Amino acid sequence: MAARRQYEELARQLSAIGAVKRGLGRVLPHECPAGSAAVLTLLDRHGEMRMSRLAELLAIDMSVTSRHVAHVAERGWIDRSPDPADKRSRILRLTPAGRDMLAELSERYMNALVHYLADWSDDEVDQLNTLLGRLRTSFGDCRPVPVPAAAPAAPPIPPAPPPSPLVEQTTRTPV
Repeated sequence: MAARRQYEELARQLSAIGAVKRGLGRVLPHECPAGSAAVLTLLDRHGEMRMSRLAELLAIDMSVTSRHVAHVAERGWIDRSPDPADKRSRILRLTPAGRDMLAELSERYMNALVHYLADWSDDEVDQLNTLLGRLRTSFGDCRPVPVPAAAPAAPPIPPAPPPSPLVEQTTRTPV
């Protein structure tokens, strides 16, 4: 198992990934911000789906998902059709224009990576791909899961004594 200092450095490096993402975000066309690109990418990767599933995959609120979906739908990149199983819901799917936008996004990302990693060897790029893939696998689908707490540094605090019979007992839930 890696030493604590290695995990601390990894945490710092992963925090700095935000700068890499922002740099890649700058290559996106003005009409296709990062949220829209994520919608298109997920529909391409997972196929047609309901907005609730998309919100789950994006790990964002339904209202934010709805804004992203409206943006890409207004540009004709996705189609929203009634769900045969539930007419209140919509099924989202990529259109040919959406696939064209994805191809443009892919080209822009690839060109940016070629530029920024020009001094990297093929082996180094392969190694990065392998390690990032392994990292993603370790995190799974990124749904919240309980993470074991660190071992307590001090002995546990003994439980509080039972309340005095003179204290009024309530069944209210604390705020």
